[in-house]
Amino acid sequence: MKKAAFDHKAYTSLIKCCIFFALIIASTQTFAQQTRGKVEVIKDPLVDTLIARRFTLSKETVGVMPTSYSTYGYRVQFFSGSNRKDAYNAQARMQSEYPELRTYILYSEPNFKVRAGDFRSRLEAEKLTQDLRSKFPSLFIISEKINPPKTVTDND
Repeated sequence: MKKAAFDHKAYTSLIKCCIFFALIIASTQTFAQQTRGKVEVIKDPLVDTLIARRFTLSKETVGVMPTSYSTYGYRVQFFSGSNRKDAYNAQARMQSEYPELRTYILYSEPNFKVRAGDFRSRLEAEKLTQDLRSKFPSLFIISEKINPPKTVTDND
């Protein structure tokens, strides 16, 4: 009699497990996407105009060297401090003494850094460092991306 009760419990638990797995399989099939959907893109018509214009501009400039590109070089950092006004004063002082040099102000919290020049070689940056040694107390040569010097094109 004990064996019959055991078999009865085993059959009911087996049936419960089968029903459970059948429900899981059925639920995954109902949530699966049966048909393919349609995607509708809503955009401004000016986007197509800009894409077409960029395409025509790129066709026109094929084989033409770009006028502005950046490359790695050197700059001289002549000021670093937390006061914004002092940074702009140092930049104005540098531009008054060397108007041909480009100067850049960078803000890296909490300090302002002022750098000058777009030098392709470290030797050029060293020359400026020697010239500025008496005017600015702390000078560093920094290697970073630079803007190449402006090229003068005369049609003479």
